[in-house]
Amino acid sequence: MTADTSKTVRLLKTARGQIDGIIKMIEENRYCIDISNQIMASQAILARVNKEVLHAHISHCVMEANGEDKKVKLDEIAQVLDKLL
Repeated sequence: MTADTSKTVRLLKTARGQIDGIIKMIEENRYCIDISNQIMASQAILARVNKEVLHAHISHCVMEANGEDKKVKLDEIAQVLDKLL
């Protein structure tokens, strides 16, 4: 993977901490809106990480591919975009 590994891992650890906090909130029967806000914050971090990974994939893996391999990688990106959108 060519994405900034330290940044990616840091963000994922932050999301993991938030998810652990969400679990605790649910176990403590906390207010639903507070739980929902924390879920959305975790989703936002995961979206940022995914953006970094996909950007790195396009910048390196796709750009450095040749011929049929490039077409395969572009098709993969199109499939991911279909899922995201």
